[in-house]
Amino acid sequence: MTTVLLDDRGLRHDGRRVDELRPVKIEVGVLKNANGSAYIEFGKNKIIAAVYGPKEVHPKHMALPDRAVLRCRYHMSPFSTDTRKNPAPSRREIEISKVIREALEPAVLLYDYPRTAIDVFLEVLQSDGGSRCASIAASSVALADAGINMKDLVCACAAGKIADQVVLDLDDVEDKEGSGDMPLAMMPNFEQVTLFQLDGILSSQQFKQAFSFALDGCKRVYQLQKEALMKKYFGQGEPSMEESE
Repeated sequence: MTTVLLDDRGLRHDGRRVDELRPVKIEVGVLKNANGSAYIEFGKNKIIAAVYGPKEVHPKHMALPDRAVLRCRYHMSPFSTDTRKNPAPSRREIEISKVIREALEPAVLLYDYPRTAIDVFLEVLQSDGGSRCASIAASSVALADAGINMKDLVCACAAGKIADQVVLDLDDVEDKEGSGDMPLAMMPNFEQVTLFQLDGILSSQQFKQAFSFALDGCKRVYQLQKEALMKKYFGQGEPSMEESE
């Protein structure tokens, strides 16, 4: 049976409008043995981020004399998808680990921690499309929780195309059956994009709309990140918000 991605009323298969985020929940400080940690639910994605460091680099020859080495490991648990995944790191996981590191590096003041390593571990407990963006958001909050000096939080969200219509925040069904995906990460205070990827073909107008949708989604996620941190450290705001109207 083919899933109707967009019905006659302009609603998606899960009832969302084209510009609507899935429910998002962020909690800070969920792991006592990590220097910083965060848990995020982004739709049905469930991801834990843990930060260790700054710490001594092993092996020592990998240390840099003027700045820290930021290392990221993105891993999907064998039970995180509808079919059992091989626990060994896949090419996709290695690529996403690199993408997440490159998205975070512009925000982290690595030169404040010479000859050290900062490790970010991401464990995807349940996957439902958009896990790289959710992982970037969780990693940024975990880095802040660890007290790592940063220029700004990095927030992330994706837009894409289904049934020739640009939509915000694709879930797993839309990602697999749609015809375009645009993950985006940014530092809102600097209006600087730190990650931009595009899979699929978009017209010039669709590209502009998707980019605008993704930017707007990033800013909504940014607000949730700040609220989660404020909740832990100042007892203000709520640790989560659901983007549903």
